Amino acid sequence: MDRKIKIAICGYGNLGKGVEKAIAKNPDMELRVIFTRRDPEEVAKQTDTPVVSIDEREEWIDEVDVVIMCGGSATDLPVQVPMFAGVFNTVDSFDTHADIPNYFANVDEKARTGETISIISVGWDPGMFSTNRLYADSILPGGKTYTFWGEGVSQGHSDAIRRIEGVKNAVQYTLPVSEAVERVRNGETPEFTTREKHRRECFVVAEENADQSKIAAEIKNMPKYFADYDTEVYFISEEELKSEHSGMPHGGSVIHIAETGEGNKQVVEYSLKLDSNPEFTGSILVAYARAAYRMWKDRQCGAKTVFDVAPAMLSSKTHEELLKMV
Repeated sequence: MDRKIKIAICGYGNLGKGVEKAIAKNPDMELRVIFTRRDPEEVAKQTDTPVVSIDEREEWIDEVDVVIMCGGSATDLPVQVPMFAGVFNTVDSFDTHADIPNYFANVDEKARTGETISIISVGWDPGMFSTNRLYADSILPGGKTYTFWGEGVSQGHSDAIRRIEGVKNAVQYTLPVSEAVERVRNGETPEFTTREKHRRECFVVAEENADQSKIAAEIKNMPKYFADYDTEVYFISEEELKSEHSGMPHGGSVIHIAETGEGNKQVVEYSLKLDSNPEFTGSILVAYARAAYRMWKDRQCGAKTVFDVAPAMLSSKTHEELLKMV
């Protein structure tokens, strides 16, 4: 085995902790440092890994091969990833689909200048679901692809709510409309509006004396996150949030329907059922960190997506071991 791939984590929330657990399951990697915006002395760690200020990141250039960026898509990643990409290889889970082209361009400019690799929008959607949509459309062109998310907690949407003034804590659930899912599984190909496919439920702990009606309106009208969905907002206590909404399950499915010769209908489905969204997403990020390091060693640079990464680059197995899996 070559030397271990040296990993850093930037951001130590639920996703960062999920990445840390995933690294422990990959013997070809080691976690060297955790970067944080908070006071490092106040960060409660799971291991003895050093925690340092994000402002000290360049002191670790020679100690880190890839930085796994674990901030939120709303405000963290658009700022932090271009900042890191100029000097570090990075992997992130930016998940605002509509903004990916612009985000890619911003990161690509910095990564090419720094001659680094940055694999963006790595997770299960975008990420694993993106790959399965591409496979299905490539194999069965001319069909229709449907993506359903949930039931489960969306980390990105929950984070977006928590950034609203007056919100102390919040959890957001994405719920597929069951009638829509069943129609597609039965081989129908309807045209759905966004609102007809999913709905959203938000459980919010408000700050004392906060204007709850204002918070609810801001959530329901938030573009790209809630404005296009039927959204319910429930205000609850901190105790109820901890007792009833502390888990982070999620899941969903990609369903592609197309016809081949003689009008034969083909239905392809890829689905996930996850007990822990951040731990699964963290596991995906770690696999793509391996790919990022290998691509950088091959003298590639610039921003990449999951479409640019060959499956074998993700695996720690040897070529001979992979042949036995074909």
